[in-house]
Amino acid sequence: MPRGRYSLHDPHDHTPLADEHFHCAPGPSGWRYVSQLTTPSGDHSGSVDLALDELGRPIRLELHAGGWQVRGAALDGVTWVRTDPAGAHATEGNVRAHAFTGTSPAFLIATTRLLNLTPSESATRVRLVAFTDPVLAPRTVDQSWALVKREAHATDNGPLTVDEYQVTALDTGEQHAVHIAGDVVLAAPGIELEELESPPSSFA
Repeated sequence: MPRGRYSLHDPHDHTPLADEHFHCAPGPSGWRYVSQLTTPSGDHSGSVDLALDELGRPIRLELHAGGWQVRGAALDGVTWVRTDPAGAHATEGNVRAHAFTGTSPAFLIATTRLLNLTPSESATRVRLVAFTDPVLAPRTVDQSWALVKREAHATDNGPLTVDEYQVTALDTGEQHAVHIAGDVVLAAPGIELEELESPPSSFA
């Protein structure tokens, strides 16, 4: 069960945003990721709880940030309920999309599990609902993902397979690389792996 800490920062000016203390593990029904977020000053700022089925589909998502809460799942596309900090209003949303995304590294792992790509030059298009900080506002985004390289690196615990993905935002054409080993993000825009207490889990 990997356990560790990511640091999150603005990918453009590198302003520190949060630390995400996480643990995750594959299970008989899929994969689960749980994390707590703290501000650079150490205050609690939110949480992520994401569970996937064996095909990588989100069977449960719960996000907290700035007093806002989102609960969602794959249902007729993806469906979610967003509740305001006062708890007085809850709005439901539904989009013909494949899955969710957001600032947490969990969503990068989830997308790779859903797409299950093999190394190839060709890209696969995916529609996602992004929940943007700080109020978890939903926004539909279209991306393309390609697994451009898979390399094995020698470590003290045996070979570690690292996948390099090229991700393209289809509305702007902006491209970036994401490096993933098992169920841990090694590097991505705005994300740095700072601590890892045990090796990544490998998916069968």
